Amino acid sequence: MYENELNALHAKDRFRERKLYGGYADFASNDYLGFAKDKKQLKKAYKTLLKQDYFAPRASQLVNGYAPIHAKFEKLLCETNGFESAMLFGSGFAANLSLVSTLPRRRDLVLMDDEYHASGVMGSESTQGKVEFFAHNDADALEAKLQNISGYERVFIFVEGVYSMIGDILERRIFDIADKYNAVLVVDEAHSVGVLGDRLLGVFDYYKIKPKPNHIKMGTLGKALGSFGAYVLASMEVISFLENRAKPFVYATALSLFDTALAYHNYKKMIKNSHLLKVRLNERRFRFCSVTKCDFETQVAMIEDEQNQTKKLHNILLENKILTGFIRPPTVSRPAIRAVIGLSADELEFEKFLAILSGSNIKRAF
Repeated sequence: MYENELNALHAKDRFRERKLYGGYADFASNDYLGFAKDKKQLKKAYKTLLKQDYFAPRASQLVNGYAPIHAKFEKLLCETNGFESAMLFGSGFAANLSLVSTLPRRRDLVLMDDEYHASGVMGSESTQGKVEFFAHNDADALEAKLQNISGYERVFIFVEGVYSMIGDILERRIFDIADKYNAVLVVDEAHSVGVLGDRLLGVFDYYKIKPKPNHIKMGTLGKALGSFGAYVLASMEVISFLENRAKPFVYATALSLFDTALAYHNYKKMIKNSHLLKVRLNERRFRFCSVTKCDFETQVAMIEDEQNQTKKLHNILLENKILTGFIRPPTVSRPAIRAVIGLSADELEFEKFLAILSGSNIKRAF
C-alpha cells in the first residue's frame, strides 16, 4: 500500500525504524541528569502510589481523572517557578500542540522561530491566528516583524529555551522585545530544564527573569526529569482557557499517576541537588569541548565530520557500543551527529567516547 513511498525514503537515505539498543553507552537520549536509571526514585514513586486509593488516571482530567498527585505536583511547579497556575499534559507534543492551536484566536498573530519544534509547527496549521516565522533566534528579525504589524488584537511569540537540534540558548533580548510590544511570549523549556539556571529550572532561571502575566512556560516531564508527560505554567486565566478549549487536553485521558509521581520526586531531587548536578554537567561539557575543539553552550552537541564522513563516524561509534543520534534531513539541513553530554553514561563510557572523537576530524555542525 505504501511501497513506493517507503522505497523513496530508502533511496534518499531517510528511512527510519525502531531498534532495541542493549548494552550501549547512551549519548543519544535526552536523559540529561541520568534520572532514567535511578531505581531509588522509582521506588519512591511506587510507594507514593501505594498510598492512593487508585493508581490509574481512569478518565480525562475534566471528568474524574484529576488526582491528588497531579494537584500536588502542579502546586510545586507553581511555587518553584513563580507562576500563578499550572496544568499537566500527557506529553510535550500534546502540550505544544494545545498552546499553538488553542491560544491564538481570529485577529491574532503568531510569530514562531523557524527552528521551533515540529509539535508547534503542526499546531500552527490548525490555529485560528495568522502564522509567520522569523529567523532563528534573531531578536532583530523578530522586532522588525513587530514594527510592521497592525490590526491584530494579540501577538504570540513561540520560542524554545534551548533548541533541541542546534543546542543554542534563547536570545535574552527576545524577552525584552515581547514586553516592549506587549506580546505573549511562549517558551518551550523541554531541553533547558535540567540544563540551565542556578536551580536547573531553565532559561527563566538562567536569565533571572521573574515570570510576568504575558509569559507562558511549557516543560516536559521526560528528558531531564526522567519520566513522561508535560506541564504548562501561566496565569490562571490562560490555564482556565486551556482547560476549556485545548482539545488534546479536554479529550485525552489524564497523565499516568505513576509518571506524575516519578516526575514529582525527580523534580524535587533536581532542585535539592542542583548545584552538584550543574557542576557535573559543566565539567563534562568542558571536557567534551576541549577534545572536540568546539564551543557548545549547552549539553546538546551537534557535530559533523570535516570530510563529509559523518555517517561513517556514527557507525564507528555504534561498533564501539556508543550510541549517538544520527539526525538527517528534513529534521536538519544536512546529516549530523547529535550527542547529549549528560550524566546518563558512566565515567568509563564517557572517556571511551572522548577517545574515539579525539582521533576524528570533527567540527560543530550548526
